[in-house]
Amino acid sequence: MSRTKPLPAALQRWAEQRIGPVVSVRDASHGWDRSRVWDLEGGRGVHHYLKVSPSEKFFTREGRAYRHIVPVLGHTRAPHLIDSRAQDLALLLTAVPGAPAKKLGLDAAQWRTVHQQAGALCARLHEAGPLDHGDRVEAEASLPAAADGAEKYLARAGDRLNQDEQQLIRDHVARLRRVGPVPIGYIHGDNQPRNWLWSTGGLALIDFERSRPAARVQDLVILATTQWADHPDREKAFLHSYGRCPTLSDTRCAA
Repeated sequence: MSRTKPLPAALQRWAEQRIGPVVSVRDASHGWDRSRVWDLEGGRGVHHYLKVSPSEKFFTREGRAYRHIVPVLGHTRAPHLIDSRAQDLALLLTAVPGAPAKKLGLDAAQWRTVHQQAGALCARLHEAGPLDHGDRVEAEASLPAAADGAEKYLARAGDRLNQDEQQLIRDHVARLRRVGPVPIGYIHGDNQPRNWLWSTGGLALIDFERSRPAARVQDLVILATTQWADHPDREKAFLHSYGRCPTLSDTRCAA
């Protein structure tokens, strides 16, 4: 069991300068060492979240996403950034209602509704606006970058993969390098049910530290290899509201 992480006093003072007195603090971090998130309860039961990013890169990505991309989702469909503190990599965010969908014990029909709403939100995010030159260059390089990283991950896997499994991965990498142009845009980067909050008011997306310009299909990879592998009805619901079915090139990217 991970230890409770105390909120540094300096960060609490900084937050209170922006949202008023905090009456209680709850460690809301995920179950890994570098996750640092606190739920701050203020007067009248109003909640905010204070997040310390695990790296400067993630802090920059998430801050930019909240300022320039996330607002397209709508007022209740994602947190909003109140302020940031670069020297501490800290972000102060509004709370949105709901709990992670993966923890709710949803039935088949409810899961289809969740995926349908997720598809609609992802479509909004992916089409948040035209990419400037720098973002376009980064997005167009995202698939070659993924291919370039394969050997690094194979080295990390070591003898956990046999030679046939390693060769299968290298074959997929070779196919990935031959894929032609694919749609690009702003992606969430960790698009899966642990970052989908579900409530009676609908779905909201959280945790944008991996948001970046990239091939849009990269936001579907986790879903295709987990949720959709055994539940094609969820995939159908997502893609129906997303408004676009993957092409052959897209499918190769996700393979």
